[in-house]
Amino acid sequence: MSRRPRQLPSRRAGEERDDVGGTSTSIIIFVLIVVTLLLYELQIILLPFLISGVLAYICTPLLSWLASRTGFSRAFLAVAVFVAILLTVALVGLLALPPLQREFTRVVSDFQGIVASLAKSALGDGTINVFGKSMNAAQLADAAVSSVREWIDQPGKILLLGGITFAAVWAFFLIPTLLFYFLYSGPRVLRGLLWLVPPGHRPLVLDIWSRLDPVLRRYFVGVLVVVAYASMAAYVGLGLVLHIPHAVFLALLTGFLEIIPAFGPLVAALIAGLVAVHYATGLGAIIGYALYATALRLSIDQLFGPLALGVAARLHPVVIMFCFIAGGMLFGIAGVIMAVPAALAIKVWLAALYEEPSSPNEAKSE
Repeated sequence: MSRRPRQLPSRRAGEERDDVGGTSTSIIIFVLIVVTLLLYELQIILLPFLISGVLAYICTPLLSWLASRTGFSRAFLAVAVFVAILLTVALVGLLALPPLQREFTRVVSDFQGIVASLAKSALGDGTINVFGKSMNAAQLADAAVSSVREWIDQPGKILLLGGITFAAVWAFFLIPTLLFYFLYSGPRVLRGLLWLVPPGHRPLVLDIWSRLDPVLRRYFVGVLVVVAYASMAAYVGLGLVLHIPHAVFLALLTGFLEIIPAFGPLVAALIAGLVAVHYATGLGAIIGYALYATALRLSIDQLFGPLALGVAARLHPVVIMFCFIAGGMLFGIAGVIMAVPAALAIKVWLAALYEEPSSPNEAKSE
């Protein structure tokens, strides 16, 4: 009589899920490390791809909505949206570049006077000890201008400035080209990225992406809205109300620095404050600038920012500062732009692996 082979006890479903989850976590961590190292080595070419990719990502829902409403092909609509973006950028450039160039020329030509006035506002008739040498406001301005001239006159610095200029011209032509291809064949690019993931782990990646997609999209759109609002509000306050010189330049700088969390707004307020103090005709003008800066910061942080970014995109300030510093040190400007989105991606990824809600809205719906 033959004996039936002894069957090993089957594992419980929870243990199998834990093993699968642990394997998926290990593979994803390994892939993220490899991708991070690759991006670090290629950071010099990363910024044009990042800018064009983010713009195409923001425009993707618009393309899908137009395709469903009009019946036109996605390729045709991608070309139409691309042309509309180019025309908008050209119009903004024609309107903003001439006054911006004039303001920049004034700042450069009167650089010594501006430094001397700021030093005079800070020191008054007193002196400051710099490396064992006592200097007043005029001497400090002369030393600053001399240092800048010596830096520019160095052969290596001239080559550096030339390289930056070449990179800017190269990016100027590369970004529109990449933007067109991302708009035209964005879904194909996403499918290609998904193909790199092992088939057994694609459901997990798709689940994580389904949670991350709306958070990232609202974050990028919210940042653009906040930048536009900050620029317009800064120009109204600095130029139309306080009549501070270089208002256009300061307003655009204020809006651009809103991209950098925590540090950017502080730097923008400090620069505008120094210019306001320099051109202030009395205590009333200084008080007016203080009220303007407070109102602008409160309107962005307490009203406009939360409405534009949403609850899911909120992170603790300590996390934001760490991600900003780490991203800037590793990847430069591209790292600064992607610091908060990377933190959001990690947050959503961990929430998916732990089977926890990634936002308060999800928790309420459950």
